[in-house]
Amino acid sequence: MHPKTLLAVVALLAVPATMIMVAVPARAHDFWIQPDHFAVATGTPLPITLLVGHGGFRQRWGVETRRVLRFQDISTAGVSDARRFLHTDSGDDDAVLRFAAPGTHMLVIETSHAKSTLPAIRFNDYLKVEGLTPAITARAQGRRSESEGREIYSRRAKTLIQVGANKAPQPHVTRPTGLKLEIVPQKNPYDLRAGEALPVQILYEGRPLSGATVKLNDLDSDAEPRAIQKTDGNGRTAFTLPLRGQWQLNVIWTKPLTGNPDADFDTIFSSLSFGFDRPKPAG
Repeated sequence: MHPKTLLAVVALLAVPATMIMVAVPARAHDFWIQPDHFAVATGTPLPITLLVGHGGFRQRWGVETRRVLRFQDISTAGVSDARRFLHTDSGDDDAVLRFAAPGTHMLVIETSHAKSTLPAIRFNDYLKVEGLTPAITARAQGRRSESEGREIYSRRAKTLIQVGANKAPQPHVTRPTGLKLEIVPQKNPYDLRAGEALPVQILYEGRPLSGATVKLNDLDSDAEPRAIQKTDGNGRTAFTLPLRGQWQLNVIWTKPLTGNPDADFDTIFSSLSFGFDRPKPAG
């Protein structure tokens, strides 16, 4: 069993069942790409795992590979389709990749939809915590705030992996990749100086998203977010973080649906992960 999965199982066994029913949905929103290392030498095999959750409730995503619609490696060498390396429903990791080109590689993933239904009180709490004002407003206007919450949801994630010691410009890192909900760093995190903030812009359907709740998580201690910010009118915000450890930014957004018999909202979870560690030696 993968160590991260084992950690989640042990934590769940130690918690009363009544607490699990409340805690797991509230802590399972985060989804991100977790490489074994965020810095590697060229040609080094690098295991990749897709994770969900927080703290002791962190676990491997572990669904069928066919649910992954897009899995790409973007670098200065171009864009390559990496779906053939995925095995999300088997093994101890979800892919093992090797990078030939030095520089910052950006992995991008997009999943298909799944359905979720929650009791009204839990759905309302979730909307409030995540700042999902379109759903809050729609439910209030339709006098459905006391009804169960029905949504379809999908996931988007990016991760930044530094390959080798190449210091050439990496313009692809700060460009949108076309995800429906996307965290776009305005500077490569690996170019930051101590004390310098990381500016980001949130795009939804290709346009700046204002009023979105963006959370910064320290992946080495992620029971609670390290910082929470709201985007401004241009969809921008910034975070200052130590240039060590492993980090994740995440954002959620939703929009009301009409004519869908199974759901009232279409929700997207999006993240960006990166970390500051020494390159793993080749071989």
